[in-house]
Amino acid sequence: MVGHVYTAQVEWACDGDYAANAYSRGHIWRFDGGLEIPASASPTVVPLPHSIEAAVDPEEAFVAAISSCHMLWFLDMARRAGFKVASYRDSAQGEMRRVAPGKMAITKVTLRPEVTLVTNEDPDPTWLTDLHEKAHDVCFIANSVKCDIVVEAEPHRLITP
Repeated sequence: MVGHVYTAQVEWACDGDYAANAYSRGHIWRFDGGLEIPASASPTVVPLPHSIEAAVDPEEAFVAAISSCHMLWFLDMARRAGFKVASYRDSAQGEMRRVAPGKMAITKVTLRPEVTLVTNEDPDPTWLTDLHEKAHDVCFIANSVKCDIVVEAEPHRLITP
């Protein structure tokens, strides 16, 4: 039995000389809420001008999906634990490596979340590590991929109410 089904529409039309491998890899991602996102192959994979540097590439989207899922779970768990999070920012990074002849994969994703709390006192230093571990354990995206995902949380910041 299927729990939930998620959809995305990906649309591309030829712009250039397809047979000569001189065509644009630019395309559109459409989501159920009506959002359209310009997408493309990464310029590190398909050189300019046949890729679009300003568009989101699948590798960036993969890293962002892991980071976003982790953040959403972290925020929920921090709230349940009684913390008031004022902001959360992550500078996530994915590493692509050759895993076999002719085969590449993102083999590691590192999350570097920076959390700002609203509080009058500094909480026990283990809270951050514990909540990030719990968020990682239940993150749907992290549970769906086979590469290593590392969380290198930045020290939290505090704001007095």
